Amino acid sequence: MMGLLILLLVVILVLLRQNVVIILGSAVFLANYVWGGANNDPMFIVESVFRASNKEVLLSIPLYILAGNIMSRGSIASRLIDLMRTLTAPIPGGLALATIFSSALFAAISGSSTVTLLAVGSIMYPALIQEGYPKSYALGALCAAGTLGIIIPPSIPLILYGVMTQTSIADLFIAGLGPALVLMGLMAGYSVYVNRDRPRGHYSLQSIRHALKRSVFSLLTPVVILGGIYTGYFTPTESAAVAVLTALLVEMVIHRDMNFDDLYSVVAETSRLLGSLFPLLAFASSLNVFMTFQEIPAQLVELLTGAVESKLAFIFATNMVLLIVGFIVDIGSAILILSPLLQPLATSAEYGIDSVHFGIMMIVNLEIGYLTPPLGLNLIVAMGAFKEDFWTICKGVIPFILLMLVGLAIVILFPALSTFLL
Repeated sequence: MMGLLILLLVVILVLLRQNVVIILGSAVFLANYVWGGANNDPMFIVESVFRASNKEVLLSIPLYILAGNIMSRGSIASRLIDLMRTLTAPIPGGLALATIFSSALFAAISGSSTVTLLAVGSIMYPALIQEGYPKSYALGALCAAGTLGIIIPPSIPLILYGVMTQTSIADLFIAGLGPALVLMGLMAGYSVYVNRDRPRGHYSLQSIRHALKRSVFSLLTPVVILGGIYTGYFTPTESAAVAVLTALLVEMVIHRDMNFDDLYSVVAETSRLLGSLFPLLAFASSLNVFMTFQEIPAQLVELLTGAVESKLAFIFATNMVLLIVGFIVDIGSAILILSPLLQPLATSAEYGIDSVHFGIMMIVNLEIGYLTPPLGLNLIVAMGAFKEDFWTICKGVIPFILLMLVGLAIVILFPALSTFLL
């Protein structure tokens, strides 16, 4: 009953379009003050919020965001894009293919969908239009490929899921590779097919050598960041610190495309973003601790399993809920609110879904929300970045939404795609 009342409060506040900080803060206060018993003192509530958010792994979030902003402000993105354009030039629709590959490669460095969209889109959108690609394709491809940033590690949403469900973040990073390659392959295949009649570029070994020489340190950046995680040499938090140091070294010392004024601006921009993110994390973590202590997830498992006996029916119902949530709530808020409730259900004996696989399935599902109106973040960012009408962008992403739904179905039907490397 307690869990349902908290969930009802959250739903009502969401429908009233309240700020997520207000939603989670109200839920924490209600849970502790009404049902906390001896722990309903306001100071205890404040202490519980602090203790719940006092986790080392949370340090990785600001560090990854800072590293991504440094790289997008410098020249790493442009050098990687030049390399991809050179390598794909002989292929029909090579520039379209370069758009997808550049987004995937930069996503493996930045860990952010919007950073990837802005960094790659600012260069590729004018190039695509100049080469005669349809505006709808260019907008759709850039918005959709930008979403790869939340499934290709290092990914901020994967970190959030790991923190909220006590799932290994290193395992989530490894598990994201297979689904990311599937989504990238679907987008790349579609891009080549719809642009198959376009003229090919010229193959030039000299141009490839020059592009490789210019981008060698940019290519080493994801190798250092991801290689340290996959080999176990770095923890995700240590990897985030290495990402910042690597980005600073490449941009300020080797490429010399960033100065201290630029760095100050990037740090200030990152700090403003974190000022809105960390209150959410603190409240969500505190609510998660309270629900676990009160055995609310176990009560929800008992309630739901009485109504939904089939594992397949549970997966279908969960994904429908997540798709609907993705229309109206941003991915970070959805993970903070829903993952502590849904993950115990998924991993219960009745359904037996692996926590890592469920996390990947959840992230891929919510990834689609970046492309769906009215609150699709990539749609809104693209509208400002490319100066295009919102509904024009919406029409452009429709084929890619269908592709991502196919990718989601593949991820759901083949759990080994997420877990075979673990």
